[in-house]
Amino acid sequence: MQRRAFVSMLSLAGLLPVGRTAWAATAPAAAPVTGRKMVVVFLRGAVDGLSVVAPYAEPDYARYRPTLALPAPGRPDGLLDLDGRFGLHPALASLMPLWTGGRLAFVHASGSPDPTRSHFDAQDYMESGTPGLKRTPDGWMNRLLGELPGRPSATRGLSVGAVLPRIYAGPVPVASMAEGQGATRPTILDQPRVADAFAKLYDGDDAASRTYRESLEARREVLASLDPSANEKEQLAANNGAPLPNGFPDDAARLARLMRNDPNVQLAFVALGGWDTHAGQGTARGQLANRLRPLGDGLAVLADRLGPMFDDTVVVVMSEFGRTARENGNRGTDHGHGNAMWVLGGPVAGGRVHGRWPGIDESGLHENRDLAITTDFRDVVAEVAERHLTLPDAQLAQLFPDRPFHRDAPRVLKV
Repeated sequence: MQRRAFVSMLSLAGLLPVGRTAWAATAPAAAPVTGRKMVVVFLRGAVDGLSVVAPYAEPDYARYRPTLALPAPGRPDGLLDLDGRFGLHPALASLMPLWTGGRLAFVHASGSPDPTRSHFDAQDYMESGTPGLKRTPDGWMNRLLGELPGRPSATRGLSVGAVLPRIYAGPVPVASMAEGQGATRPTILDQPRVADAFAKLYDGDDAASRTYRESLEARREVLASLDPSANEKEQLAANNGAPLPNGFPDDAARLARLMRNDPNVQLAFVALGGWDTHAGQGTARGQLANRLRPLGDGLAVLADRLGPMFDDTVVVVMSEFGRTARENGNRGTDHGHGNAMWVLGGPVAGGRVHGRWPGIDESGLHENRDLAITTDFRDVVAEVAERHLTLPDAQLAQLFPDRPFHRDAPRVLKV
């Protein structure tokens, strides 16, 4: 294959590889016009939102979950009280300072309106932003990149992971940072002889040569913003390619360094797996708690390491759907519907559980088994795009086609 065809083929995917673990965007560098940031954390596998933000004040919660219901606040291994109705899972104790400081909120009974219980389809719908439509070619974060004010930079959109996620699919190039030690591991192009050979091959002024040089510059920009001496340990799991959250605190620290040192980064995406708790889910201890603890710690690290930049950052945590209100015979929970979105950052109207709570009595359950959805996840994202990232109304309409921004949706931002 000729070099021109090789580079062009890779550019069509939106990412250009510059080695085994690092990928770089193919767009010209130019700083965005605003310092406002957005980070999306996707929990692949459907986290149990009724354990994350548990409605402990409702009698049905303990009745539906005789072995999985978390104890009320004040009891051993009990929930952390949020507002007298809801309690936070005790494994997320590291997030309570953000809650009490007004920088953490939840939107309960939220999610995708499509009723599918398929992980693959539900993730696809949430990442494309078009629930029920499988033929949407791009992801909503790629569309957002294309509509944001100002010229794009080589690292304006960043994905943590070596594979381009569905949410970033589309024509706007995206940079990528590998997880764990792969984030700073040298690649073949870091070898001087190989680098010299490629430099001679792509020394022209044609599109392929410019793409190659721009990709190298984006990689240098990413690596220059990271501490190569970080020593992290992680365990990967096959959950649509997403790792377990064990290594998330270290990845969050690197992401914060990169965002601080490279002001061009405006959007970032992280996917974490391990949330499909059909059996042995556990309560304050066990499988779910072991996943939630590093997730909460990582979010706390991200907030702390961003420093003053956290004042202008909104972090959104979402999952493809929730889990059943009733536990199953394996002391786990099955695929459900409604869930709880997490929203963190300086602009957030924190210390509140937003959204209309439908209740979990039998009259309020979806299909007599799941938490119902009263807030479409797209309304939360659209508010962040419009009120935080200053996306004009005309461009907002392009973010989620055929989904007008519902002005009566819960407002999660202060601005």
